[in-house]
Amino acid sequence: MPAIEIRPTLPADISSLLSIPHSYQTTHVWQMDRLVGEGQVNVNFHEIRLPRPVHVEYPRPLNHLSQEGLQTSVLLSALLAGEPVGYVRIKERMIPRTIWIADIAIREDLRRQGIASALILAAHDWAVEHGHRQSVLEMQSKNFPGLRMATRLGYEFCGYNDHFYLNQDIALFFSYPLR
Repeated sequence: MPAIEIRPTLPADISSLLSIPHSYQTTHVWQMDRLVGEGQVNVNFHEIRLPRPVHVEYPRPLNHLSQEGLQTSVLLSALLAGEPVGYVRIKERMIPRTIWIADIAIREDLRRQGIASALILAAHDWAVEHGHRQSVLEMQSKNFPGLRMATRLGYEFCGYNDHFYLNQDIALFFSYPLR
């Protein structure tokens, strides 16, 4: 992993963070199967390899990087040689003593080098300092790189919402107990 510094995001960082492409490519997805029967509902997710890599757009507008968005969230930035190259957005107060990690973005040429993992671990440290006991990570079912990272960091699948994003992508939720 490159030598990075992680610190709270400054207003001067916002233009650099907005320039980071938030879309990604994936070769796998988690496909959902739902079977409704009398007195029961069965939902299964299974990993599907796609016939070719697919470009996936970010599921929400980037207004969380606006001044209003900064007032309702905590943003931590990753810096490389003093330049912002990624961030994580932490939301509080949605669930008692739990942080909600809703957005992570890393500059494309620096992806898959551990920066996103370092940002999540820094979010854990911030959460523990502020009295939180659990972290929830949200992502699209198409975000296979993110799914792999979440399980590698010890997160466990804890739910889904198939009407969460405006683009109708399925949101998956993963939780992690903070110590």
